[in-house]
Amino acid sequence: MRATAGASAAALTAALAVIAAPAPGAAAACRPDAGDLLLTYQPIDHTVADAQYVRARLTLANRDRRCGLGRDWALYFTSVRRPAAVLSGTVGEAARRRLADQGLTVARADKAQSGDFYVLEPTAAFRPVGPGQRRAVDIDMELWSVHKSDAPAGWAIAFGRGAPRWVPAKSLLDPNDPKQTKAFSGDNRPVQNAATRFAENSSIRPVRLTLRQRLVPQPLSAAETGGTVRIGGASPIRYDGELRGEADYLRSALRDVARGRGAPITLRLDPRLDVDGNGRPDAEGYRLTATGGGVRIVGADRAGVLYGVQTLRQLVPASAYRAAAGGDRASTVAVPRAVIADAPLFGYRGLMIDVSRHFESKRTIMKFLDLMAFTKLNRLHLGLSNDEGWRLEIPGLPELTGFGARRAFDPAERRALHPAMGSVDDLGGGDGIGGKPRDEAAANLGPRPSYQGYEHALINFVGKGGGHYSVRDFQEILRYATERHIEVVPEFDMPAHARAAVLAMERRHERTGDATYRLVDPADTSRHVSVQGYTDNLVNPCVPGTYRFLDKVVTEVAKMYRAAGAPLNRINLGGDEPPGPPEGWWSGSPACQANPETAGKSGEELADLFFIKWNRIALKAARTTAGWEDATAPDRALRLKNFAPLAWQNVWGWGREDWAYRFANEGTPVILAHATNLYMDLAYNKDPDEVGYYWAAYVDEKSTFTYQPFDMYANATEDRWGNPLTPDPRWERLTEKGRANILGLEAQLWGENGKTPRIREYQAIPKMLGVAERAWNRRTPSPERMPEAWNVFSNTLGQVAFPLLSFYRPVGLPGETGVNYRVPLPGGRISGGTLTANVRNPGMTVEYSTDGIRWRTYTGPAAVGSYALTRTRAADGRTSRISPVDVPAWQSGAAYARGAVVTHQGELYRAARPSTGRAPDLSPDAWIPVR
Repeated sequence: MRATAGASAAALTAALAVIAAPAPGAAAACRPDAGDLLLTYQPIDHTVADAQYVRARLTLANRDRRCGLGRDWALYFTSVRRPAAVLSGTVGEAARRRLADQGLTVARADKAQSGDFYVLEPTAAFRPVGPGQRRAVDIDMELWSVHKSDAPAGWAIAFGRGAPRWVPAKSLLDPNDPKQTKAFSGDNRPVQNAATRFAENSSIRPVRLTLRQRLVPQPLSAAETGGTVRIGGASPIRYDGELRGEADYLRSALRDVARGRGAPITLRLDPRLDVDGNGRPDAEGYRLTATGGGVRIVGADRAGVLYGVQTLRQLVPASAYRAAAGGDRASTVAVPRAVIADAPLFGYRGLMIDVSRHFESKRTIMKFLDLMAFTKLNRLHLGLSNDEGWRLEIPGLPELTGFGARRAFDPAERRALHPAMGSVDDLGGGDGIGGKPRDEAAANLGPRPSYQGYEHALINFVGKGGGHYSVRDFQEILRYATERHIEVVPEFDMPAHARAAVLAMERRHERTGDATYRLVDPADTSRHVSVQGYTDNLVNPCVPGTYRFLDKVVTEVAKMYRAAGAPLNRINLGGDEPPGPPEGWWSGSPACQANPETAGKSGEELADLFFIKWNRIALKAARTTAGWEDATAPDRALRLKNFAPLAWQNVWGWGREDWAYRFANEGTPVILAHATNLYMDLAYNKDPDEVGYYWAAYVDEKSTFTYQPFDMYANATEDRWGNPLTPDPRWERLTEKGRANILGLEAQLWGENGKTPRIREYQAIPKMLGVAERAWNRRTPSPERMPEAWNVFSNTLGQVAFPLLSFYRPVGLPGETGVNYRVPLPGGRISGGTLTANVRNPGMTVEYSTDGIRWRTYTGPAAVGSYALTRTRAADGRTSRISPVDVPAWQSGAAYARGAVVTHQGELYRAARPSTGRAPDLSPDAWIPVR
């Protein structure tokens, strides 16, 4: 039996079984097939070492009935949480002893001993796992693990000296067990469940939305004048000569939903347009007037005209998009007659997408670009390099993409970077790992993943570890962005987070003997380690190759922008998270001591010198630069010409809460990028099935919508662990003069957990809609008025935005329909056998069931008995994850009727027949997983 793409449904169901414990002394006469193994990871106790490590359990089931698992194997995996056994000190020593007592050892798997790639191997004391048996191993993992996506990933086994093959794996976590869900004694944030959601949702009231409230972001003014006007793909479009691109965009957008001739549409420019009445022109502003005679859009500039077009797209009824998605485009569509006037709060309205940790295709980036334009965001900060990958072709440096853009099973890293963050070459071949699942359903151990949260596929090699943009690809992205008045800000992260570039240039040197672009001093004995565990990801500021390399990259990138006709107004220098300790930076580098310019300088002084030179190189191609706040701290003397820091580490209690305002008040332009509210890759909430990190906070659309750009301390009501918080009076407040130095804000979509385009969309939306509100809408509600504004926004999402996004069609991307936004889970409670349920976004449909098969639409309190299952259904038929209400935990020895539903280790099962529990685990022939 094998859990591969060709396995039968019965075999895949059996893959979920956990089989009886092995007999002592059982020996393997042959080797089991990797596909006949099943590995389960589950944190079981966070109390054994408060805030140091969690005790987790690896259960290895050998489903091969012929062969046992002996002592000639090695299990490879990646993990963002380091196994405690690789740590130094007493914690690591004790963890190594515990593993040794079980006949096992764990170590870093790559030759460089750098990063998150590990190998688990048996010792002579290991007891073989016989045919049809299983083995549970306790392993201590660093810090905590309260989400399923924290689990180690990308498991593969090698026998003897053979090539590794995929081992099917899954991650379990019981949300009802505090030892599994409470990270440490100071973690007082409750786990999300039906009851907590019901309480939160009870404050949301249905609202009849005005025209202004139906638009995202809300315009300055919007008034309906009565009636509608019909427009279509063949509507005459009259435009000023400079607006041909905007006219073509509008024509394409309308053709996607309506094929016929409607009322005319006029596009005009008025550089003096003043939409707020203050007597000054409003850059990017527009006025849209829809009458019986047609639609007229006047913009202060071309961007303003495009934003008027985007508002017109939102006026088209969701029903028209739905019909078009089904192949039934209407002749014309009716939009309300209205007058809408608008202009943005900030000139910089950004989204950062990291494509280095996991790559995303050109098409995925284009879809995000169109969504950005739709919500009036205008800067795409594209993270093109990091430790785990270099993603842009640079002519003349083929090693950057031939080596630095590839991940493979190659511990010596001769031809590619080693596996990282659970991925190599996605589900494709050629990466040294055999037997991988051939599609996402097989990776998910059976059902096709919906990516509405955690799926087992996410730890079974789904994810583009390899990939890059060719020069042509990148130019197409630039042109597509420019058509939407979005500037692409490329980031090449230096001097840290540079491992892919460092190793690529080392391979170039080894291959050619050419040291022209070498980024390190080979004699450097300095030691340091990054947050992600890398020891070799720092470029050297004392060698000339570093600056020749940066100059080469910037020169070639500037050529790409010119060829694409795209503006290169800003380059991001990176600069974040230099590996500690600072006194170790290049302290052992003979090149630094031999260079008169650098001799005798401290690590921080060398870093400052590097940024001065890197900034100077970047400014040869771009008017301005940016970088993470780490590069120029407020209490340090370094200030870079035309440089704007991105202030990100405002985590309450970390000591950097007020850096953004300190920069602004001193006169330094700053971009707000605060992790507590704007990091969209962070998990939505403390539900083990939510994908993402939570190191700074939990971030959902309420976090982004309620963000206060000019008074961010209003959001400081609790720390990241759910404890009450009062803003520190020593935190510097933003002055009126300082407000002028806030260029704008930028949301971040880091890629560690963004392993598929649909997960990226799930992580980003609806959070991105809240970002758009705070970046564009000039009427930021005060903290006192924010609850009512949030109530309206919740209704806007449920009644208008979600139905529209369900059938959204990016302009110029044929075949793309719909967005995998997060469908909110319902809340529910049962009293006296009656279910009462609600949902965060009025207008969405709640469904309920008692067996997971027959679902009914919830229209009001319903008789269900002692428990129920609930879920939310979106306009396109997609559903949220199932939210159980009072479903009992499975009990050994209890009797269950056919169709009974139970929870077991955080997963739902339905009795396939009348049954009585017999063992500590659910028998697959008697119990069927409820998906």
